Amino acid sequence: MQLTIHQIDAFTNELFKGNYAAVIDLDTWLDDELMLKIGAENNVSETAFTCRQADGSYAIRWFSPLMEIDFCGHATLAAAFVLCEQHDLSQIRFQAAAVGELIINKNNDGSFAMTFPKQAPIEAENIPVELLNGLSIQPCKVLKSKQAYFAVYKSEQDIINLKTDSKLLKTLFPLDVVATAPGTEYDFISRYFWPASGGDEDFVTGSIHTGLAPYWAHVQGKTSLNAYQASSRGGNIYCEVADNTVTLTGHAVRYMQGTLYL
Repeated sequence: MQLTIHQIDAFTNELFKGNYAAVIDLDTWLDDELMLKIGAENNVSETAFTCRQADGSYAIRWFSPLMEIDFCGHATLAAAFVLCEQHDLSQIRFQAAAVGELIINKNNDGSFAMTFPKQAPIEAENIPVELLNGLSIQPCKVLKSKQAYFAVYKSEQDIINLKTDSKLLKTLFPLDVVATAPGTEYDFISRYFWPASGGDEDFVTGSIHTGLAPYWAHVQGKTSLNAYQASSRGGNIYCEVADNTVTLTGHAVRYMQGTLYL
């Protein structure tokens, strides 16, 4: 069996920036074990598998090198880039088991606007000592969503200077950790750590912005925000917060297309 594989840099308009994802469009689903092996072999933060449905939408699943992931924003953007390019589409409807329908629109400037369910965090009632000990700088506030702990800081420089203990943060599984603060050039910045699920630090994490954007929208009193994830590659996300949804907009560029021999 031969399959076409695409590698896309998402949330950037420059190669070697943003976050990379592999995309494989299928006629029928592969076995879960095989998709896990492919995700591990690709060794990018996520591999997105898509499969067209009878109603014209696409089912989508995401695999890190370690496991299947419930929700991944940057690999969704990468998959939309591939499918819109292949089929000359301006809108894609994805169906995902954990988050329902995801609608992605291609804009005239080539960017993609992705509308996701809002996943605003709440105050964490019991803050694990492993979280606090795993961060070199203590946060001023800790929030929590079903995806991650949110370590909130006052200063952008705290985010830049922050160091983590992956062994301690790994014990927080299934929750990851995002550190965030107001920015100087951006409304807010962040870094994302997921040692138990994919790697020590993710480059650009679209899914967590469905929680970050509502939080900072409330704090800053506005619904349109410009965000930056301050990883070694860096990535820019424009966020629009509505009552029940968050729309994330970003660019993507192709790095590679090839063939898998299975």
